[in-house]
Amino acid sequence: MKKLAIFFPGIGYHADKPLLYYSRKLAGEAGYEQIALKYDYQAGNIRGNKEKMEAAFHALYAQAEEQLAEVDFTPYAEVLFVSKSVGTIIASAYAQKLEEAGMAADIRHILYTPLEATYTFAPKHAVAFIGTADPWSDVPAVIQMSEAQGVPMHVYENANHSLETSDTMQNLKILQDVMEKTKAII
Repeated sequence: MKKLAIFFPGIGYHADKPLLYYSRKLAGEAGYEQIALKYDYQAGNIRGNKEKMEAAFHALYAQAEEQLAEVDFTPYAEVLFVSKSVGTIIASAYAQKLEEAGMAADIRHILYTPLEATYTFAPKHAVAFIGTADPWSDVPAVIQMSEAQGVPMHVYENANHSLETSDTMQNLKILQDVMEKTKAII
């Protein structure tokens, strides 16, 4: 049974940062073939600016689409999208496109620190993780949207957009908890 995991990073949070690095290791241990996307966007400070966020999404989505253009999803019994921040929007939008085209069914999602726009694309078979001190999100709104769409949300007190706090040992505990939950999903 062939399995594929695709990793959608955030802006500045590439696939070698802790959440994506360790989830890639777990996926590999579980026998998933992997594609770690790389994209770039240099628009300066986009946080809180709806127009800049939308422009970033379109530019990054186009880069992701280009990197995935040759992927044939049909031989895979399981497809998993693991995404971080703006990558959660890109992954959800791309999954919706594939599902509507009948090119891949039942794509599962692991959403690390999803943004509000992620839920515009109604990710199915998803689980999400967020920190209460995430400056990129209206955390209560994201939690509410997640619940409304039936997406289980794991919430970490005082954790920021990288699911980290000012306490390194606490960060390691959070990372271990997130990876234990991730492994269970994988």
